[in-house]
Amino acid sequence: MPVAPAALTLHELREQIAAGALDPRALLRDLLERISRLNPSLRAYIAVDPERVLAQLEARLQHGPRGPLFGIPITVKDNLCVSGEETACGSQILSGFRPPYHATVVERLLQAGAVVIPRANMDEFAFGSSTETSAFGPTRNPWDPARVPGGSSGGSAAAVAADVAIAALGTDTGGSIRQPASFCGVVGLKPTYGRVSRYGLIAFASSLDQAGPLTKDVTDCALLLSVIAGQDARDSTSAPMPVPDYLAALSEPVKGLRVGVPALPSDGLDPQVAAALEEAQRVLERLGMRPVPVELPHIRHAVETYYIIATAEASSNLARYDGVRYGWRATALPAGPARGGGIDASSAQRGLLPMYLQTRAQGFGAEAVRRILLGTYVLSRGYYDAYYLQGMKVRTLMKRDFDAALAQCDALLLPTAPTPAFRLGEKLADPLQMYLSDIYTISANLAGVPAMSVPCGLSREGLPIGLQLIGAPFQEAMLLRVARAYEQATDWHRRRPALAAAGTAR
Repeated sequence: MPVAPAALTLHELREQIAAGALDPRALLRDLLERISRLNPSLRAYIAVDPERVLAQLEARLQHGPRGPLFGIPITVKDNLCVSGEETACGSQILSGFRPPYHATVVERLLQAGAVVIPRANMDEFAFGSSTETSAFGPTRNPWDPARVPGGSSGGSAAAVAADVAIAALGTDTGGSIRQPASFCGVVGLKPTYGRVSRYGLIAFASSLDQAGPLTKDVTDCALLLSVIAGQDARDSTSAPMPVPDYLAALSEPVKGLRVGVPALPSDGLDPQVAAALEEAQRVLERLGMRPVPVELPHIRHAVETYYIIATAEASSNLARYDGVRYGWRATALPAGPARGGGIDASSAQRGLLPMYLQTRAQGFGAEAVRRILLGTYVLSRGYYDAYYLQGMKVRTLMKRDFDAALAQCDALLLPTAPTPAFRLGEKLADPLQMYLSDIYTISANLAGVPAMSVPCGLSREGLPIGLQLIGAPFQEAMLLRVARAYEQATDWHRRRPALAAAGTAR
């Protein structure tokens, strides 16, 4: 039975389109049909406008550019600005916001000839590990609709796994690409901080956020990263580093490379995940890689350090959403004069403070409110030194740990997540348990190093398990090289969720 175009990988589609064997119109029609059929229950996308997407393709076919992604649809998360398209960051408070500019990563997709499909679902402002905090409803895991797809890039990961996206962009602040990649059985990469521009990425925590690819295999990941990586004058934190040939790196041998195996906190680690990781290590050893024990002594403090630094930055970044300049504004305001010192009693100003209060109270969801309050607290007078400053000191120690460990090896091997995907609603009432879902991913963001997740097994319940590879700064090519070698020695990346229609196996 012929394979449907939407089920093919990015690199397979590129080859077929370049050879004239596939019309991009047929590809897009097949993809949009799958979206219309599966998305109402999956909710991987907040919304898709087929007419706008089809018009975008026709413009691309007529006027180019004919770049490396010519005619191929790429899905982007709802916190990456697409000019003229609603970009709400999964939140009520930004509903109706249509940015007048593209994020740099979106711009680079378009320059490469891609067709951009916006609005993959996400946790509100990327605050979550399950895509349950979205103001537009939760995304479901294609492997089991009763389970979460991970978060915050759960929409992007679920879309790729269910073949309602060819490939996607997500963002990763504490694991938000890698953890959903693990839960959905796809490949996800968080680049080095500064490797990919953050211009046009709606900020959660500015010193931690990075955009990156979610794909069906490692080759697709290398291809998509090669398009979006590189310095951007509009982002002062983007690094003036040349972009290597990531695709060429995939064919380099791994024999003789060293894989670092750290001792990690095992509280909450599912035995099935531990067993899959041990087997993955054996595969790498059979490929000629040498295991090296390393130490990451401060990783045990990763969660508390992250939730001090990240919430502090979120509190500052989200202060701008007040209902005045853009986004949503509350209309049902309390009558009477505003309370609070310094507010003039004129009729124009009496409603200003109530409007601020009602807009923020109604516009933000419970998790966003929790993080804003926590971040404001740790930055407040009398607590800044005790919490935020101490957190920054531990972050420095963690960065030194990674520098020392990666001086002894070429890549570190860790679990991506402590468990396979959990059930919808299982952890919503216990934020601490939800936060612990990212225990193995957070430290790479704090250290600013690249990390990726690759499928490495299935649980007894048939749920994907991912392994995590972490590298030295700007060594994405090394990670992709190791990941590709592992992928070629196994077939986990070829396993499909039951949601995928018959006859579309890749």
